[in-house]
Amino acid sequence: MTTIQWFPGHMAKARRQVEEKIKKVDMVLELLDARLPLSSRNPLIDRLVGHRPRILLMMKSDLADDAVTDGWIRYFRGRDVEAMPIDVGNRRQVGEIPRIANRLLEQKKAALERKGIRFHRIRAMVLGIPNVGKSTLINRLAGRSAAKTGNRPGVTRGQQWIRVGNTMEILDTPGILWPKLEDPHVGLRLAASGAIREEILPKEDVALFLLRYLRERYPERLRERYRLEEFPSAEGADLLEEVGRRRGCMVRGGAIDWEKAAEIVLRDFRSGCLGRVSLERPEDWLEEDREGKSDENTGDRPRN
Repeated sequence: MTTIQWFPGHMAKARRQVEEKIKKVDMVLELLDARLPLSSRNPLIDRLVGHRPRILLMMKSDLADDAVTDGWIRYFRGRDVEAMPIDVGNRRQVGEIPRIANRLLEQKKAALERKGIRFHRIRAMVLGIPNVGKSTLINRLAGRSAAKTGNRPGVTRGQQWIRVGNTMEILDTPGILWPKLEDPHVGLRLAASGAIREEILPKEDVALFLLRYLRERYPERLRERYRLEEFPSAEGADLLEEVGRRRGCMVRGGAIDWEKAAEIVLRDFRSGCLGRVSLERPEDWLEEDREGKSDENTGDRPRN
């Protein structure tokens, strides 16, 4: 599998804008996809954010495996990073964000007050990959339609400050992917989630990756959704073919419409029709880290 390269001009521009505006904010709200937290963490963000306080918001937690999400929260908090799951339909969870932000900035506020400087409101920047739910979250926080939303990557193209109550202002930013994705499995997870435009990776490849993963980690979901009594023996193509037959994805001559079958699998995953599924777990990455260190001289890195 080859390295995925995708860094359109508007993303390069967005990164420059973030670099310019980051100096004006007190903290960062970093949005991850709860189904693939580390795969959806842009490695550029650490350098951009520096030492500013941040909250990791694990978006779409209502689509992720609860037990796995709990493991990720422990993973991040064990590294002294504030993290919380977010279902944008859950008002209580969304309402916690300004309160946590205030807590993280208590020391800065106190230091300014000692100097006689009044702290008016928190200025926070929202950062994350495309299609992770930034605009939807901002609209929930603001209590109005203040940011454009869309079920595709690349909807937000500009930057705007949005007032959240009397205590917070949020800077909405476009989603930023990194110039190239070295690990092809990371690219496939991102494509399955909808973060990468579909023309970058063939739908069939992404659906095959997803089916193989589901058969290994969530076989009961496949059986229930597609009424499979048993799985075909092959790695993934036979399984996609069987799903296509069950869903009537046929073309003239009785052949399978592979693209249509792949679309059904991806749509079922993204909409939650396959149940609450997480595409990676902390132990997957921990195991890779341990084995990767022993393979540094060969240049090989294990894949989960």
